[in-house]
Amino acid sequence: MQKQEFDIIKSTGEKTKFSVTKLENSLKASGADDALVKKIVNVVMDELYPGISTKEIYNRAFAMLKKAKSVCASKYKLKKAIYELGPTGFPFERFISGILYYSGYTTQVGQMVQGTCVSHEIDVLARKDGILNIIECKFHGEDGLKCNVKVPLYIASRYNDVKGPLESEKEYEKTAGWVVTNTRFTMDALQYGQCAGLKLLSWDHPSGNGLKDRIDRLRLYPITVSTLLSGREKQFLLNREVVLCRQLLEDSFYLDHLGVSNGRKSRIIKEMQSLCHMQI
Repeated sequence: MQKQEFDIIKSTGEKTKFSVTKLENSLKASGADDALVKKIVNVVMDELYPGISTKEIYNRAFAMLKKAKSVCASKYKLKKAIYELGPTGFPFERFISGILYYSGYTTQVGQMVQGTCVSHEIDVLARKDGILNIIECKFHGEDGLKCNVKVPLYIASRYNDVKGPLESEKEYEKTAGWVVTNTRFTMDALQYGQCAGLKLLSWDHPSGNGLKDRIDRLRLYPITVSTLLSGREKQFLLNREVVLCRQLLEDSFYLDHLGVSNGRKSRIIKEMQSLCHMQI
């Protein structure tokens, strides 16, 4: 049996065939050069065995990336880093708000809005081009969980309750309802959401413009991708609503509050600059 034909275990518990192409593509997407990609793939291939988990494959590739080029490792761990925004969904809401803010939207988080029947706390309100986007976020703190049809069903009812009162204010030409998740939608969730006229944004949907695509394109990485910040330091920043590497570059005084030494502060800022392609 060729190693490419080995069964591996996904986070959902399902079996799938190992794909060397998928591994290569994920490493290339991190910014690793061809030589490094080839080296890591060769080591991983040599250590493959039937029934190995995708998590174990990821851990081995990540460890080698981190040793060779930490910035690439940070990008490679993006999906895991978003899970680390938990355990509550609040940092994820601020993260989505930040992505939209740096995409030209005016945003608010956790606003109370009066509907026709009852009032609702809306995760993110985002305004752009005369449209008020009413965004509800569904955060999952672990891999393997999908956003099922109950989520867009529930969110569609909330959106329909607030849509009328908001559009009657005449400040907006129209409104749009969104469902955003850090994982994936089930087929039923996609079908219902699209039928109900909701905008759906998940890890890989819409194709070419999913959450991962937007983050990589805009270079708006969560601070949890950092390989230099400790877990305690990341939580300190999240508690102060600093969720993006870009925000930490703009408010680097938080590192002083954490008592970070000048040398380490310099390395952290350099890491953030490399991720964001920014100079300060």
